[in-house]
Amino acid sequence: MAGGRAHLGDLNVARLNPIEALSELLQGEQERVARLWAKRLRAEVYEVEIPGRDLRAPLRRLVGEMARLLKDRGEDAVRLWPEVARSHGADRYTQNFEPEDLTREFKSLESVLLHVYARHHGGLIEPEVAGLISELVWEGDAAAQASYARILKTEEVRFREAAVMESVLNHVDVGILLAEVDGTVSFATPPVSRLMGVPMRAVVGGRAVNTVSPVLTQVNARHLTGEPFKVADMPFVRALKEQGPVRGVMMVVERPGGGEVTLEMSATPVWEEEGELAGAIQTFTDRTESANKTKALESAYGELRRLQGRLLQRTRQQALGQLAGGAAHALNNFLNVLRLRITLLQREYKPEHLEALDKTVQQIGELVARLQEFNVQRTEERPIDVKVDQTVRESLELARGELEQREHPVYVELELHDPGAVRADAAFFRELVVNLLLAARDRMEEGGHLKLETRRENQEWLTLRIQDEGPTYAAEELTHLFDPLRRDPGAPQLSLYLAVARAQVQRWGGELTAENATTGKGAAFLVRLPRVHEQSSTYEPTRTPPSGTKAVAPAAPRRFQQTRRVLVVDDDLDNARMMAEVLGEEGYEVQVAHDPRVALDMWDRRRFDAALLDAVMPEMSGWEVARALREKSPQALLAIVTGMDVRGQNRANLALVDAVFRKPIDVGALDDFLAQTEGGSGGEAAQAAGEAPEPLSESPDTPRH
Repeated sequence: MAGGRAHLGDLNVARLNPIEALSELLQGEQERVARLWAKRLRAEVYEVEIPGRDLRAPLRRLVGEMARLLKDRGEDAVRLWPEVARSHGADRYTQNFEPEDLTREFKSLESVLLHVYARHHGGLIEPEVAGLISELVWEGDAAAQASYARILKTEEVRFREAAVMESVLNHVDVGILLAEVDGTVSFATPPVSRLMGVPMRAVVGGRAVNTVSPVLTQVNARHLTGEPFKVADMPFVRALKEQGPVRGVMMVVERPGGGEVTLEMSATPVWEEEGELAGAIQTFTDRTESANKTKALESAYGELRRLQGRLLQRTRQQALGQLAGGAAHALNNFLNVLRLRITLLQREYKPEHLEALDKTVQQIGELVARLQEFNVQRTEERPIDVKVDQTVRESLELARGELEQREHPVYVELELHDPGAVRADAAFFRELVVNLLLAARDRMEEGGHLKLETRRENQEWLTLRIQDEGPTYAAEELTHLFDPLRRDPGAPQLSLYLAVARAQVQRWGGELTAENATTGKGAAFLVRLPRVHEQSSTYEPTRTPPSGTKAVAPAAPRRFQQTRRVLVVDDDLDNARMMAEVLGEEGYEVQVAHDPRVALDMWDRRRFDAALLDAVMPEMSGWEVARALREKSPQALLAIVTGMDVRGQNRANLALVDAVFRKPIDVGALDDFLAQTEGGSGGEAAQAAGEAPEPLSESPDTPRH
């Protein structure tokens, strides 16, 4: 029985011949082994597939030699195989492989052979076969490494010089690439490989058009704008083509091992002594950190701009909301005066009562005009010579209600010393003063007094000082008060607003500062601006008269000797009726239309000399009606009558009409406008109305023809 078991064991040993088993496998799977080996090798060493360069060819030759030796030489194959692998080591040296790459290569072969064998034998690998594969692979690796080292030794002298240079270049952060005149990449330093994330043997020794393109695709190279980076964009290609230096080309790449890198590249052509172009040298510099910081700064700046825009909108809305209370208080006072005057008129007629009524109406119009100007959305400044004391008084009127109508009111003490005028935007200057008053008020929770003082420093400068009775600033608070990124828990937008206000004052050539009071408690905002010399002052009123008229002179004479027939178009019945009654008493023949479409029909049925159009109506705006009437009667007098601020209108709309009247309307100015005779002009009518209005922001540049 024991003999039987021994005989059966001998049969098992005889049945398993690892050389025959491996030879049989390679005869049928030689091509698969070569293909899988090449694929795994490419993954191990980040090899790039390059058109015209077959990485599989030398591997196919090695696998073929192994299969032939196992089949023809049997046991001698283990001894003869290393000689085949020896020549492979020499070939890899010429292909710029590193010794470590050779080891990875043979290790990959072992993995592939074991994988394919196991697949063909149901996942089973006999120890004898595994041992044979390991012996063949590592004997081959040792022979290849020896051949590789022998070549290094035979070229020791040349290599020593190159090694010194390569050692220096390897420790420099800047990568260097050399290209021949035909575009062939002949040399690349190790930093190039580190920066790009791929071995430079993928491009060294080949034409750029054939080798660089696959590398750029593999690393997803692109411009900072996101567009794909092409071979023609490489600086050395451009330097060879343009025969001149190319600087500061940026490229973003994704390394195969992970991570995104921003590279800055520059190239310079290299010339022979005879003046012929020899090639180009290109440098690679890692700018990832700088690019990330730039992106972070751009993002922070964008966020700051968005925050600033939101803050300015918010402060404007908050200020308007706060001023609404003050405006309502002032309007109620005016309306009370009107009612009392009307009561007196009902009892007894006196001319002075009528004059007082007219003055009160004018004051209401002035208040509304200032509120509208405060709210107008403007994108650019219109500097004029602004009287500081007058602007301060107007600003105080706007803010007085919000200052005084509180549980703890704040009262303003004025000390105005007529310092003169400054060159600034009137509306922005008024807005600046209002907001500084409100900011100072917010520091006085228990109420108290604000002291507002204007003073001339000398012939060149004047100051506006707003001093409160709030707590004094700590030294650190004063340092960061105008820092736009500071966040004050009590008023998180204050510092950003103050930073914007300071920039505004600086654009006018001045400065905005804050300081603690020299005596007692409190602090002050100080606005310092250059004065406008009186002899050269061209001061224009900052106040827009409520009856202000903007008129444009027609280029051609009117065909009517005098305006007699007037069409009034207004959807407000009372306004239209009163307008018709007043003009009728002035001697005009007036028709009224409460609907724009009815007005157009009336115009078609009867010839009118002029039309007075309400700007805001439900179905059609006054501007649309003016456009239709202008097409029907080019020489007719057309005017817009509105209670709105028209500075938001575009030039095309303003060019349709001859004048714009603000409600409450000045009947005298309106009569002067309608009474124009042949050769007269709207400009003369406007002057006849009295004080000239402030120019509108979107008025036409030239008269309408």
